[in-house]
Amino acid sequence: MENEKKKGISRRTFLKTTGAVATTAAIGGGIGLTTLAGDVEAAPADISKAEIFTSSCTMECLHHNLKAYVVDGKLVKVESCEADETVACLRGLARTQWVNHPERIKMPMLRDGEKGSNRWQEISWDEALDLIVEKIKETQAELGNQGICLRSFSGNFGSLSNAVAASFFNYLGGFTPVVGSLCCQAVTGSMTPIFGSRYEDTRDSIRDSRYLLAWGNNPAVTMQSYFKWYQEAQAQGAKMVTVDPRFSETAAQSDEWVPIIPGTDTALALGMIKIIIEENLYDADFIRAHSSLPFLVAETSGKPALEDEEDPTSFLVLDEASGQITRHDGPGVVPALTVRNTAWASQYKTQFDILADECRPWTPEEVEKETDVPAASTIRMARDYATIKPAMLIQNMGGFQRTEWGSYAAAAHMYLAVLTGNIGGRGNGICDAGGVTTSIKVGNAIPSPKPQGEFGAVRGARFGRDILEDKPNKIGFLWTMTSSIMTQNPNTGAVKEALKKIPFVVTVDSLMTSTALYSDLVLPCTTIFESENVLASSRSHYVQLMEKAVDPPGEAHDDLWIFTQLAKRLGFGDAFDKPVAEHIKAVLEPTGITYEELLEKKCINPLPEVYIPFENGIFKTPTQKAEFFVYDWHEKGFNPMLAYIRAEESVKGNPELAAKYPLACVQRKTNRTIHSTFGSLQWLNQAVSDVPHVMIHPDDAGPRGIAHDDWVILYNDRGQHRCKANVSAHIKRGVVTAENGWWEQQGGSSSYITSDFVEHLSGGQSCNNTLVQVRKEG
Repeated sequence: MENEKKKGISRRTFLKTTGAVATTAAIGGGIGLTTLAGDVEAAPADISKAEIFTSSCTMECLHHNLKAYVVDGKLVKVESCEADETVACLRGLARTQWVNHPERIKMPMLRDGEKGSNRWQEISWDEALDLIVEKIKETQAELGNQGICLRSFSGNFGSLSNAVAASFFNYLGGFTPVVGSLCCQAVTGSMTPIFGSRYEDTRDSIRDSRYLLAWGNNPAVTMQSYFKWYQEAQAQGAKMVTVDPRFSETAAQSDEWVPIIPGTDTALALGMIKIIIEENLYDADFIRAHSSLPFLVAETSGKPALEDEEDPTSFLVLDEASGQITRHDGPGVVPALTVRNTAWASQYKTQFDILADECRPWTPEEVEKETDVPAASTIRMARDYATIKPAMLIQNMGGFQRTEWGSYAAAAHMYLAVLTGNIGGRGNGICDAGGVTTSIKVGNAIPSPKPQGEFGAVRGARFGRDILEDKPNKIGFLWTMTSSIMTQNPNTGAVKEALKKIPFVVTVDSLMTSTALYSDLVLPCTTIFESENVLASSRSHYVQLMEKAVDPPGEAHDDLWIFTQLAKRLGFGDAFDKPVAEHIKAVLEPTGITYEELLEKKCINPLPEVYIPFENGIFKTPTQKAEFFVYDWHEKGFNPMLAYIRAEESVKGNPELAAKYPLACVQRKTNRTIHSTFGSLQWLNQAVSDVPHVMIHPDDAGPRGIAHDDWVILYNDRGQHRCKANVSAHIKRGVVTAENGWWEQQGGSSSYITSDFVEHLSGGQSCNNTLVQVRKEG
């Protein structure tokens, strides 16, 4: 207590304000929170005299509308705005400590030692900007624009940040991008072709559901602010089932926990589909009308049969009424789900036939052998999901799809939802992230010129090794912002060497992050509440004005200011050098919301009161039907429809490697960070944990001599991660969970050990197909 006072920490006020103790006690699984119960002290300032401003919590989360209380020019408190019906989490409310952090970067910092040494020389903005221009021109002369790389990601979804960066580097002539979302590339790679759209969230009708299947994700942490709606559904009789190797916070709230071997989710789904088909539990009328399952696939080509090769929507079906082959969308056509035992069987299969063939081997017993899910559980889940309606699948970019064949795993959810007619209505569907950009067009503050030339792309999942191997280009200049590749990208050891190799690395951030440590120049950036911006994104249903509430420390500036100064030096400043209000108006213009209206209301929801994705089974594909045959997968030589393939880095997939590293390691999110954002805030570290943990089953810990709270080392050929052991039966035997988000200054990221394998179908990461060994430290 005394130490806390000396540090100036108002943690008790924070906990009282956020209700963090009560929340975590309710959902279970937190480490150490309950020990803080009763720690409450008075507020640090009289907020009755405060000026009030609003902004948005803009990293890759739910983008809550926040209210800032400012007293004498200082931010003293943050709370949720009434305009947003969800409630901000403890991370958003801890932004008070972020804004006032004593270690904020206040001036440009030029490296003055080896990368990683944390030795810096403070320089002026003029010196920094001139140096950047010099390094850009050097790189262009030596390597062309292909030698310039931009890494921006999910740390700030404000419209005047990442989009401005892309415009800037395209004004330069183009750059080598980093592709493949670390979060959800597999979902994008499957949902976009199958449903025609991504970011279609079902949050508005969760409370209407009667069966909630949380598969490979943990909404009690990652959807914390509206997890109350899950609980409302449960209070009205909904059943909730969680599929997860770990007894997660969501599992603790569920009626059933189904532990599973990581990376085998598709086998479980195929087993469920087999039962649904063989027991006639599918919705035949729905899939005839709203899916491609009746479409014919030619035996000769292996591709869907078209009436007109020039018309990609002219899919052929067998009309049950006439017995003839015809277009799927002709008047009065009743498409057959199968052509077996017909005259057409030698020439075609329907996509329904192909699916039935694929799932035929997956009896409940075979599913159990591959996944460790008991046969009875597979049967029960299949029957319940198909018959208890409305049923909703909760995937929300979960860890199940960060695997070597994650696109099939994500697609499996879509198959289940469509097959059972559990999509397009209240209380059903697939709960994904989603926001206003799904339904309305949003403008670009600074329209981006077309890049000049061919650039290829660095693969995000394999960032370190791609850079080290000069794939696709040798990189001489890297700009990183709104991300931290040293904590999030797999195989951190390779990432570190890559940063050392690149001649000039610029990082824009507000604190000395892990990535900043390995940069040549660090530029001080504002946080929210310190500059004006606008949010209209794929994570929030609200268009939000982000007001400036306080001055930033020292000479920190926002991204728009930084790029404007550089653009002026490089001869294209006119496109950037405009009042912020003009840029915001450009973003708002297609939405129909005026700047004046946003100034008045601060936070506007332009969507219907209850948004129903794919309402009434109308999908956003060219046929308006769910199209299960993915041409891109076919062209890459993979099965174009749902299939299960065992991962290479798994116990059964690589017994030789497993003999050396016998434990499957999956990453988990905690409620102290969003990725690694917030990771240095004392309030959160004290409220949740200030050291990393690994959860390990007692049967795995015992033979290794590991006791609860021992310091241990997770390791494999890629690297190691030091953490404390949480010995618990709340994890499947043979599996360990490492926590995401730890900084170099805190001992380093768990990504030091994660696989940098690039997911086969869509190019995402495969961190949850990682094998490790664990030993007690010492």
